[in-house]
Amino acid sequence: MPSTDLPPSEDAPQHLRSLIRHFVDLRDGIHGGETSRQGKEARFAEAVEHLDPYARQALSEMNRTLLLDTGTVTATGLVRAPDGGLEAAWTLTWAEQRDAQVEPVTIKAFYGRSFHHPHLGGGTVGVWPLNVFNEQDAAAELPTLRSIAAADLHNLVFQRDYRIVPAITAGATS
Repeated sequence: MPSTDLPPSEDAPQHLRSLIRHFVDLRDGIHGGETSRQGKEARFAEAVEHLDPYARQALSEMNRTLLLDTGTVTATGLVRAPDGGLEAAWTLTWAEQRDAQVEPVTIKAFYGRSFHHPHLGGGTVGVWPLNVFNEQDAAAELPTLRSIAAADLHNLVFQRDYRIVPAITAGATS
């Protein structure tokens, strides 16, 4: 179960309630009610399952709008990371990205071996707390997942140029 020892903030936006829960978990040494690494990894595995359709949705929206449906969304599922932790990644690849030799747009969930709790990130962008314990929590992360994907694509364009975005080279302007 997620921490319930939260300041009175039920009227706070969901993303701030999630951040408060994240900080309370840090304070209390728990994640989703779990204190053991094994328990926290089980909660992370559940979070990945809940996040999957929303990560795919964020990347599919980008594919449809900016890549003109030329891309492919893939997912690794839950895998053991090189550091011994756990991770999952969702990627969006397309011809122009591969030709430019830049990484795909990536959304990742990771729980590093030395981490107290899991996080979200992108291939080129930072780290967000990951506090997903049910379907409602996962749905609330859709704006964050969209932001990660958009920031990642922006950074890939910055690494090369706008020509890796089919909607721009095809003349789409709105």
